[in-house]
Amino acid sequence: MTIRKNISLKEFNTFHVDLLAKYFCEVNNVNELEALFSNDQYKDEQKLILGGGSNLLFTKDFDGLVIKNNIGGIEVISENENEVLVKVGAGNNWDEFVEYTINLGLNGLENLSLIPGTVGASPIQNIGAYGVEVKDVIESVNGFTLDGFDRKTFSNPECKFGYRDSIFKSELKNKFIVTSVVFKLSKDGKVKSNYEAIRNYIEEKNIKEITPNEIRNAVIEIRKSKLPEPNKIGNAGSFFKNPVILNEQFENIKRKYPDLNGYKVDDKSVKISAGWLIEKCGLKGKRIGNVGIYDKQALVVVNYGGASGNEILEFAHMVKAEVKQKFGIELNYEVNIV
Repeated sequence: MTIRKNISLKEFNTFHVDLLAKYFCEVNNVNELEALFSNDQYKDEQKLILGGGSNLLFTKDFDGLVIKNNIGGIEVISENENEVLVKVGAGNNWDEFVEYTINLGLNGLENLSLIPGTVGASPIQNIGAYGVEVKDVIESVNGFTLDGFDRKTFSNPECKFGYRDSIFKSELKNKFIVTSVVFKLSKDGKVKSNYEAIRNYIEEKNIKEITPNEIRNAVIEIRKSKLPEPNKIGNAGSFFKNPVILNEQFENIKRKYPDLNGYKVDDKSVKISAGWLIEKCGLKGKRIGNVGIYDKQALVVVNYGGASGNEILEFAHMVKAEVKQKFGIELNYEVNIV
């Protein structure tokens, strides 16, 4: 393990923002992590844990230690006729792990195919797509506190999962490093195919037997059709969360815009598409300098090359303001701002 000084973070974030870290190191196992935290030289440095860098926006140099989490390993820790518990190192590539589970004949993660990033980031963000959230299959999360370096395991309820949220993104933000995640996956082959885009894919392809692998193929094709590849155009996927609004507000907007769709959250509230709101503001495809809204998906803010983190953030503020003015709805960022 080597600790380097004044390292550019451009290749370690999918927005490709070129900023510096005071110190930077990559850890490949728990022993290296323990050695790092026992080194008094970096004890008082501010620390940032980095996975795939696919869900954050750097707006300034990081005056501290950036730790790139490469901890690997995949282990089946228990199994019965219906389910398997799989322990996965936080540094594993997320989509490669999803593919691995499907090849093992397991289901539960197929709707989350092709999401960029690492396994360790999945519980922090409670990643979700096409009707599934990762909280549905997480058994527990293992790691260490950054203050004191105490080992701790969080059960699913202790993770306090919410919509694109968890205890690791709120109470324990920048206070915990995930080393592994335990997933409870099924063998029954049952899939969730009721999401509109997936249903359309199945009908168009005339698929008769809907397997986890077919769902994965559908998700991959859908995502590729509307999301830019980060290695070609800098982005962090969905920049904004889909807002949850009260039924009354939803009905008021729908009277004016009959094409608005909502998804019931509870008896009082509905989740609507942030992308729909942004598109109705006429912002889809809009570009200011090197920053813009992707022309195929209004949820995605892109760096066309050379934009600073602050330029990207200012553009996102503008989008929020436009939506607030037109609809009275406050959008929240899905991306972590550093």
